[in-house]
Amino acid sequence: MRRSDEVRSAAVRDFLGADVVRRVLTLVIASIFALVAPSAAIAGPGQGADTATSWYLALGDSLAAGYQPGVGDDRAGGYVGGVLDALQDTAPKARLRNISCSGATTTSLMGTDRCAYEAGSQLAEGVEFLKAHKGKVDLVTIDIGANDVTPCARPSIDVACALAAVATVERNLTETLGQLRAATGPDTEIIVLNYYNPFLAAWLTGPAGQQVAAVSGFLQTLLNGAVARSSATVGADVADVATAFRSADSTPVATAYGMIPTNVATICAWTWMCTRNDIHANDAGYAVLAETVAARLG
Repeated sequence: MRRSDEVRSAAVRDFLGADVVRRVLTLVIASIFALVAPSAAIAGPGQGADTATSWYLALGDSLAAGYQPGVGDDRAGGYVGGVLDALQDTAPKARLRNISCSGATTTSLMGTDRCAYEAGSQLAEGVEFLKAHKGKVDLVTIDIGANDVTPCARPSIDVACALAAVATVERNLTETLGQLRAATGPDTEIIVLNYYNPFLAAWLTGPAGQQVAAVSGFLQTLLNGAVARSSATVGADVADVATAFRSADSTPVATAYGMIPTNVATICAWTWMCTRNDIHANDAGYAVLAETVAARLG
C-alpha cells in the first residue's frame, strides 16, 4: 500500500469512529473565511537550486501553500510536495519553487497581495521565474479562485454575488494563464486544479444546512466550469479534484453521523470541516490532491 493510501485509510477510520460533534449552521458559514488565513513569507529560491536541472513552479492560494489549521503553511508539503515526488520519478533532479500565498484571489495574484514579491505580484514573480529558466521548467501548477467566491457567503450565500465573482475568476484566470503560457512556451506542462466543496458539511446541520449544501454544490459547478474554460484557452490540463472528492456522489453511506451522502462523508474524512470548521484539506486530502495532479503529468 502506498503511503498516501495509508494516510487516507487512516483518516477514514478516524472519521468513522469519531464522536459526533456539535454542528451549528452559522459556524459553517463563518468558516468560509478560513481560506484567508495569514501567510508566512514566500518560499526562498527553491530546494536544491544549485543542482537543479529542471523546475516545478507552484502558484495559488492556501491549498498550494499547504496550509493546515494550527500549523500554518507548508510550501514543501501539502499537495505540492506530493506532486514534486511524482515529478521526480521521471525528472529526479527537478526542484520546487513555490510562490503561493494563503488568501490569494485571482485579483490579488495579479496585483497587491499579503505576501511580498520582488516582482510586485505573485503572477509577475512567476513570469520572471519562467523567463529566467526558459526551457528548464517541466511543470507549473496553480489553484486559484475560491477566495474570490467565498465573500459572497457573508452572512449567507448570495447567488448574484457569486455569479459576478465567478465571471471575475474566469476573466482573471484566463489572463493569468495566458501570461504564464507566454513565458513558458508550449512545452511546459501547466496543470490547473479545480476545487472540492467543503460546504457540503453543512448537510449535517439539518434541513437548513442541506439547502446550503445544495446551493454550494451549484456554485462549485459554476466555479469549476470557469476554471475549465480558462484552462482550455492555453491548453492547460485540469486536475479534477471535484471528482476525486466524489462531489456529485450522494449515495448514502454509514458513518458515525448515521447514513449520510458519500460526498459529505468524503469532506469529513479528507478536510478539517467536520471537526474544526476549517475548509482546508488534512494530510489525507492533500494526498488526494497530489495524486489527482500527478495523474495528469505527461
